[in-house]
Amino acid sequence: MKKLFAIIALCALHFALFAPAAHAELKVDIVAGNVEPVPIAIQKFETPTPASKSDLSPGALAKGDTIARDAETMRGVVENDLKSSGLFRIIAHDAFPEVAAFDAMPKFNDWAMINAQVLVQTKIEPADGDKYSLSFYVWDINGKEQIEAQTLVSTKKSMRRIAHIMADAIYERLTGEVGYFDTQIIFIAESGPVDARVKRLAIMDSDGYGFRYMSDGDTMVMSPHFSPNMQTVLFLSYRDPDPTVWALDMNTGAQHRLGKFGGMTFAPRFSPDGTRVAMSLVDADAVNLYEYDIAAKTMRRLTDGGINTSPSYSPDGTRMAYNSNASGSQQLHILDLKTMTSTRLSYGDGRYATPAFSPDGNYIAFTRITADTFYIGIMDPDGKHEKILASGWFMESPSWAPNSRRVVYYETDRASDTDRTSHIRSVDIIGQNNYEIKLPAGVNGTEPTWSPKLP
Repeated sequence: MKKLFAIIALCALHFALFAPAAHAELKVDIVAGNVEPVPIAIQKFETPTPASKSDLSPGALAKGDTIARDAETMRGVVENDLKSSGLFRIIAHDAFPEVAAFDAMPKFNDWAMINAQVLVQTKIEPADGDKYSLSFYVWDINGKEQIEAQTLVSTKKSMRRIAHIMADAIYERLTGEVGYFDTQIIFIAESGPVDARVKRLAIMDSDGYGFRYMSDGDTMVMSPHFSPNMQTVLFLSYRDPDPTVWALDMNTGAQHRLGKFGGMTFAPRFSPDGTRVAMSLVDADAVNLYEYDIAAKTMRRLTDGGINTSPSYSPDGTRMAYNSNASGSQQLHILDLKTMTSTRLSYGDGRYATPAFSPDGNYIAFTRITADTFYIGIMDPDGKHEKILASGWFMESPSWAPNSRRVVYYETDRASDTDRTSHIRSVDIIGQNNYEIKLPAGVNGTEPTWSPKLP
């Protein structure tokens, strides 16, 4: 299948140059609270250096300057990715005791003197055609051993992505969990005054770079969600008399209505295998959940009466979390799709909305609303162990990173009726390391959805 970006060849070497010492394996605890970030030193990316610049043509000199600039850009991406996780502290470059050549063993005692626990050596070289070859080693300073070695090859225009993949590899080796830097976030980009907002589909990399619009501003759109293979995005479009669910082909940009269902449909979500779509359908005086079989083009009703919306499949596709007023107020429920029995999950003060199963199935993220405060939280799939991650005047729409360790959501600042700003933020599952993902000037971000790892 056609990729969203240029194909990146990933060649994992997975070899150790030196025998490991007898010591405890270096691992980062990603779930414990108040853990001191691991100090990590990322050396300047080594680039080809000619013996004498006087022997080079102006074109060759310019090419060398370009490689050096790109190398610094990629180093910055890797450092920012690891720092943003909250698990790593990037050691200042001017504190480095040496510049360890790429193929040379580091002087471990010298690096230990600045309290470095991890050292990363990297070399970048031109490859066939318009490509870069990026090789890197990861060293455990205390254990005095190499713990990771990889070579990545990509087109030059995908240099930021190759850096994200490198950061993922380091993160995965040191935490034992899936990385999430080589991902994207699709969301609603809003602009203009509050009473006349233009709402467009937009997409960006996980760090906010690569922003681009996926729809024009002629028709209001809402609630975008990726298919499991990232080839399709479902969203609510207001282009029809009855607002309905539409699909966007990520390869071609083509859009089409999912189907004609005899009423307004909204809040679409793909099943984990991508063969079905859950959505809400306005049905007489009720709003019920339905499941649409894409191949058979058939619908089955999942709820009966009341207001039921925001469906979210469990990773195994056997259950569905949603919010409903069946108990008299807006609360979270979970539906067993085999027995068709529903159980209430939320019992805290206020109302609950927008549930989202984590990719590993261990949590459900949600929005909780009291009289004057909104909260983003997580709970176990049985409704126990509720934990609040963030609170504010207005925040909603939590969505999970593919490793189930971070949540992205949007927050709107309290302001006048004509001046409000919405931000996209990310927080980890222990409620720490909360940061804003920067958007272009004049763009407000709402309803973010985090993608799976890029194909």
